[in-house]
Amino acid sequence: MTTPALLPLSGRRIPTLSPGASSFPHHRATLRLSEKFILLLILSAFITLCFGAFFFLPDSSKHKRFDLGLEDVLIPHIESGKEGPGQRAVLARGWRTRPDGDTEEEESLRDKIRADHERALQEAKQKLRKSKKALLHEIQTEKARVAQELKKKDVPRSLPPVPMPKLVGVNDGDPGEPDVKEKRDKIREMMKHAWDSYRQYGWGHNELKPIAKKGHSTNIFGNSQMGATIVDALDTLYIMGLHDEFKDGQEWIEQNLDFSVNAEVSVFEVNIRFIGGLLAAYYLSGQEVFKAKAVQLAEKLLPAFNTPTGIPWAMVNLKSGVGRNWGWASAGSSILAEFGTLHMEFVHLTYLTGNPAYYQKVMHIRKLLAKMDRPNGLYPNYLNPRTGRWGQHHTSVGGLGDSFYEYLLKAWLMSDRTDAEARKTYDDAIEAIERHLIRKSNGGLTFIGEWKNGHLERKMGHLTCFAGGMFALGADGSPGDKAGHYLQLGAEIAHTCHESYDRTVLKLGPEAFKFDSGLEAVAVRQNEKYYILRPEVIETYWYMWRFTHDPKYRQWGWEAAQAIDKYCRVGGGFSGVKDVYSSNPTYDDVQQSFFLAETLKYLYLLFSSDELLPLESWVFNTEAHPLPVLRLANATMPGSQAKR
Repeated sequence: MTTPALLPLSGRRIPTLSPGASSFPHHRATLRLSEKFILLLILSAFITLCFGAFFFLPDSSKHKRFDLGLEDVLIPHIESGKEGPGQRAVLARGWRTRPDGDTEEEESLRDKIRADHERALQEAKQKLRKSKKALLHEIQTEKARVAQELKKKDVPRSLPPVPMPKLVGVNDGDPGEPDVKEKRDKIREMMKHAWDSYRQYGWGHNELKPIAKKGHSTNIFGNSQMGATIVDALDTLYIMGLHDEFKDGQEWIEQNLDFSVNAEVSVFEVNIRFIGGLLAAYYLSGQEVFKAKAVQLAEKLLPAFNTPTGIPWAMVNLKSGVGRNWGWASAGSSILAEFGTLHMEFVHLTYLTGNPAYYQKVMHIRKLLAKMDRPNGLYPNYLNPRTGRWGQHHTSVGGLGDSFYEYLLKAWLMSDRTDAEARKTYDDAIEAIERHLIRKSNGGLTFIGEWKNGHLERKMGHLTCFAGGMFALGADGSPGDKAGHYLQLGAEIAHTCHESYDRTVLKLGPEAFKFDSGLEAVAVRQNEKYYILRPEVIETYWYMWRFTHDPKYRQWGWEAAQAIDKYCRVGGGFSGVKDVYSSNPTYDDVQQSFFLAETLKYLYLLFSSDELLPLESWVFNTEAHPLPVLRLANATMPGSQAKR
């Protein structure tokens, strides 16, 4: 296995296994070893019992000497009426001597030991007489019994009934125009190809290798088959009207999705993909199983917050609750975009369960950050959960930082615009970003650089392209008369990111691109030229379309959809490509779960009417899972103070 790379997935840079590396143990081989081990244990127990007969059974001669000593000491004193200290206690316990010097208690103890020893010998003999097949059957039966008991322990408690938020626009969205409907139908067909391929070749695995036609996983999911693609894709299937496929996914979740596994997972990734995906599926379909599973998983994540500061670890073991941070993070720090991207899901968990713990955890993070000094008003990407101090002073609106800012804005929107504290924190952060990170290139392209130790790096990542949509989404409600300014800033970022696509051979954007030495919106390093089916540029196109209805955004989205279908589609699904500047690119052979959750969903929404999931009623988490706005009438959070 190669050294873990900092490969961005669903909005964050995190270490992943190299392409093609397997995350799963060879279960069959492991089973054979465990069976041999158990047989050896049975044999060793038998031998131990035999030796125990010689070494540990009581020696009658020694006991007789001890008994004589008792008689010599106790009886004369009792007969003389002189009871020494503690003698009443000895008599009270029922000690009576026998003529042969043995006590009744000792005799009873010896009889019990002999009987237990004889029974153990007989059981061992019976075991050894059994065939290997019978022994294996017993082992399997016992394993199944233990597994069933563990599952019973993990059954979530019944949840209190709560009023369902008013749900608007959960299906249809017919755009009306025949040519737009044709494009939307094509996106739906691409989704069906991606899902059917996964269903055939990777069912139950986290992701798919569409060329090798087998399952795939990375270290963000631990070593378990948690069906990440199934959970991530559910709401996309639902809004596209693919109800048979949705039902297949629901049945797998009911029968197979199990969080009582010994797996170390990314708190951030399972929150945005699994909890976000399950909550969205629950709100859209009303099926209780999704809510129950979301809560069951959330309870497994809570131990990650057991740190001196309350800032959660990046990873947690679902079975043991032990947490730790990524080895590559600055000075053992937690990542801003990870611990800052929990608010939406955790607020909904408190709303649905009545358990204030989820809300309190995320509000504690907000309060802690509010007290801290920020260099130049910027939030560094690293924070040590033990000391509460910033790590390396690196600020980014792309990987490591992005969705922290997104969730400040969306916390305000999801609260029906009552969480004034979240809105103020967002506005202050964006003001500092504009002052220090946003620049115009010599060619007139607006870009967002990265701040590293007092220096601006003139490089922008594909992940940063989501910010165009964020600026547009947050325009209404901006302080002063800045609404028009932020809508224009969103349009400029959308234009820059479109240029990064348009300046490649494949018309697909690279992972990162520079604005330096005469190069603009072009990747320089080979390891920045790949495209892994990312959604951020298309996400911004969709938001800009919703707020402006400028037809160029649908045109740009259609260009991207055609390029994906032409260069990323393979027989077994869709694959990322390693070089967008090559006319004959090689594949990375991974169909990411976020391709179904985000990329195809945003494309479908781009060619749908605004009545499908209207932004007044729904807020999308950073994995594009729609969660309803919680109106004040039915969304009072423990300890919250709503402010208009």
